[in-house]
Amino acid sequence: MSGATRTRTRTDAPAREVPAAWLALLAGPLSFGIAGPSLILPDAARDLGLSLGAVTWIVTAFGWAIAIGTPLMASLYGHQGLRRALLTCAALVALGAVLVVSVPALPVLVLGSAAQGLGAAGFSTMAMSLTRSARAMGLVASSMATVGAVAPLVAGLAAELLSWQAALMLPALSLLAVPGVLRRDPELTVSGVLRRRPDGAAGAPLLASGGRPAARGSFDVVGAVLLTALVTALVFVPHWWPVAGVAVVCGGLLVARLRARPDGFVPVPVVRAPVFLLLSGLAFLLATVNFGTIYLLPALLAEQAGWSSGQVGAAILWPLLFGGLASYGMVALTAKAPVKVVAVLFPGLAAAGAGLAWLGVSPAVLLLAQAFTSLAAASGQGAFAQRAGAAVPDGARSTAMGLFSLCYLLGAAFGPAVAAVLTG
Repeated sequence: MSGATRTRTRTDAPAREVPAAWLALLAGPLSFGIAGPSLILPDAARDLGLSLGAVTWIVTAFGWAIAIGTPLMASLYGHQGLRRALLTCAALVALGAVLVVSVPALPVLVLGSAAQGLGAAGFSTMAMSLTRSARAMGLVASSMATVGAVAPLVAGLAAELLSWQAALMLPALSLLAVPGVLRRDPELTVSGVLRRRPDGAAGAPLLASGGRPAARGSFDVVGAVLLTALVTALVFVPHWWPVAGVAVVCGGLLVARLRARPDGFVPVPVVRAPVFLLLSGLAFLLATVNFGTIYLLPALLAEQAGWSSGQVGAAILWPLLFGGLASYGMVALTAKAPVKVVAVLFPGLAAAGAGLAWLGVSPAVLLLAQAFTSLAAASGQGAFAQRAGAAVPDGARSTAMGLFSLCYLLGAAFGPAVAAVLTG
């Protein structure tokens, strides 16, 4: 076959989409690192001879890593392409898993948890960026919520059968999806070929040579450092409020950087999209309420009902599982709803759940509260992500998804820290 014929065949062949099931498996295990430790931290504290507050840093490190890792890995994906970004994230997850399971020392556990969080953040961002329909986005969001639902119980079983350290490496299950995603690389193209958008219209040249998403120029190191510093400061705020001043300074410097480098690490067209900003902020609030409730309820249920950790894990499984499974249908049902509708619906559900949790008159009411907050967060993440991505220019979609996920996962880092403060 001649070279011209080979080129024409490759150009004419449609890009293969990654099946939604692989994307769900790639993104879902991230939730093991957020919700999984909720029942095993007391065991870790006992074995390490530390306070519960000290070992909570394992969860905080994971939350911090997924928060800063989301935009960093999205940028890596944008500049280096799917294969390199995917393999880099896989290496981080594998390294983190080895560290947490092999060395029972808090500094190493924190480091391993952070490494897993960085890789898992990249996996979730790439999974959402590769979705091409509301149904696929709903499946990805539902997978994360469903895994979050069973995470406390699965982690508890892993701790009983193996060890609590083995429970900390559950995010590594996402590695099972890597070969499947690589085999179905949807970015197979040649330089200059226009990829069609999901709506069927001709898109901008989103891909560069070799299937790499079109980068926006040289990597903005200063912007990346400033955003990382801002997110790091925000994660520390619930633990030490004076850090809020550092966050304000970092935020001001980042705004100045946006003016100096409009096409930098945080592109100006993304932050100037009102719908994107609104939905990203609401995603942060939904995640904070949901993950705060996940870490707050076990203590309340144990106090009110006198249940053991195993009984608590079995009890909260059902409302969390309801939220995760129902979110798939909820995202599909609201796929064509106006932004105003979903911007009121899901925060309203979260507010109702928070109100019921605050009343806390019985275990049944507390579990109902968890069902509301879980459904709101899982459904809101999927519905908001789809609309946030559509609200920005075509070439900025992967970056926008990274920043959107950053907001949601920052809420996932805030929630357990806020719960720890409330429980004293």
